[in-house]
Amino acid sequence: MSGLPGNWVVLPIGDLISLNPKIECSDELSAGFVPMQMVGKEYSSPIRFETRPWGEIKKGYTHFANGDVLLAKITPCFENGKAGLVCGLPNGVGAGSTEYFVSRPHLDMLNSRYLYAFLKTDKFLKAGAVQMTGSVGHKRVPKDYLLETELPLAPYNEQKRIADKLDAVLARVDACRDRLDRIPAILKRFRQSVLAAATSGKLTEDWRGGDISSWTHERAADVCAKVQSGGTPKEGFTHDGIPFLKVYNIVNQKVAFDYKPQYIAPAIHQGTMSKSKVQPGDVLMNIVGPPLGKVAIVPDSNPAWNINQAITLFRPSDRISTGWLYCILCGGENIAEIVHETRGSAGQTNISLSQCRDFIFPVPSVEEQTEIVRRVDSLFEYADRLEARYTSARAQVEKLTPATLAMAFRGELVPQDPNDEPASVLLQRIHTQCNEPRVSKPSRNRREQG
Repeated sequence: MSGLPGNWVVLPIGDLISLNPKIECSDELSAGFVPMQMVGKEYSSPIRFETRPWGEIKKGYTHFANGDVLLAKITPCFENGKAGLVCGLPNGVGAGSTEYFVSRPHLDMLNSRYLYAFLKTDKFLKAGAVQMTGSVGHKRVPKDYLLETELPLAPYNEQKRIADKLDAVLARVDACRDRLDRIPAILKRFRQSVLAAATSGKLTEDWRGGDISSWTHERAADVCAKVQSGGTPKEGFTHDGIPFLKVYNIVNQKVAFDYKPQYIAPAIHQGTMSKSKVQPGDVLMNIVGPPLGKVAIVPDSNPAWNINQAITLFRPSDRISTGWLYCILCGGENIAEIVHETRGSAGQTNISLSQCRDFIFPVPSVEEQTEIVRRVDSLFEYADRLEARYTSARAQVEKLTPATLAMAFRGELVPQDPNDEPASVLLQRIHTQCNEPRVSKPSRNRREQG
């Protein structure tokens, strides 16, 4: 492995660990039980455990102790990076899933945290995923892959400095990720507050210059040009023709027809499915959930559309605009008022067409509707820009951990100390003591590469 500092060596992991060691304890001793779900995916995720008597978990489970490193070997846990450094167990011992590899480092050669960090590198995980064997859904990483993978081994003191630096840097990365991940919920609450202000009249109170006594509250069926749910074409679907929308075609409050597009023949659209014709500017809402509250405006990319029975259309009129209908339905007040009465079987929530027609809509003047929609659009555009910046920042943060780990095992994360005992000398000393000669592959210094 070229490009490493000159005082590093490269060794198979199997030369540096004991794999899956057994533990002997009293049956009455309290120990830690660690099922797979208690091992995290993130670098700094601690291993959690349940306290159980050793006698309950000593058979049929994998043994480990404080200082060992756990690695999930089964799909998809391995690919997801499920691994952990064992610490804090009751009496220092524990057991858990048989789908763990347990690595116990030779502590005079290999720091546990250093090994754990290596097992979290993208290079190790991606190469291991290629080596997996077994049937679909039950693939596992072979033991030999772990034992034979070559580990860039820094001098022992440098291993500790690298592990300390990784703990500090990646803790900051995790904190940054946690702060960023609060943003979607904040933006969701912001959009909901904008809609609440819009439909209550507060958003345009200054524009109106007074209270909302000029507003009326009317049934959807009375103020809309049409309120109608769709149906199912008994004749089936075609490869082209009239676009046929289903609930899954409403994504992020917009029509996403490119996802599983379906069509019906024009004759069916005009015939047996004529009642559920949809036109650009209509506002759609799903009436079968969960979740309810999926809303979209029919785009003008096609002059005619059709919908299935899980969707209701609300058609604007000269008294209620498309944009205002969209604001009202996205606000969700009508759904919230009736959802507790409409629980279907198996946890499904349904709203009937008659309930949709009985929705009570606030109806300001058309001029005020236009102003409200303009202000809502402006505020939503601002939220969209923030969301785009969040998405970009989140993607960059996701690159930081693998990039930092890669730097660590190239010898670029911390400076080398010339006073450190080179890893090759450490190995030679240990080999001499044990009288067990080992074969290592010293790396070449960067200066020697030139």
